Amino acid sequence: MHLIAPDGGAQSIATIPLDTYSDGAAANIIAIFSQWGLSQLLLTGLFILVLVRYRSLIPLFYLLFALEQCGRMGVGHFKPVVTLETAPGSAANLPLLIISLIMLALSLMPSKSGDASD
Repeated sequence: MHLIAPDGGAQSIATIPLDTYSDGAAANIIAIFSQWGLSQLLLTGLFILVLVRYRSLIPLFYLLFALEQCGRMGVGHFKPVVTLETAPGSAANLPLLIISLIMLALSLMPSKSGDASD
């Protein structure tokens, strides 16, 4: 969405009041959101590759995802973004952190079947 939305999702999704900023400032925010969208797309590709081909890396990717959520919450705390409402990404950080930690723990548990190929 960040790549294809005209505002990069900054105003339409994250409720950043772009119309209150100068044209240059709004363009910079849109560019940053679009670049972030590209990063998200590339990470999604890596997650799919790990899921399909390199399953032994799944715990590492859950750990990376958990670290990203912690980082987002930390950066958001020290450098908050002014929005008109709570942005969906901001609201999702804690639930996604909890889910990723649960999934990390589950992915590290030994298989009950004892099959090494699981």
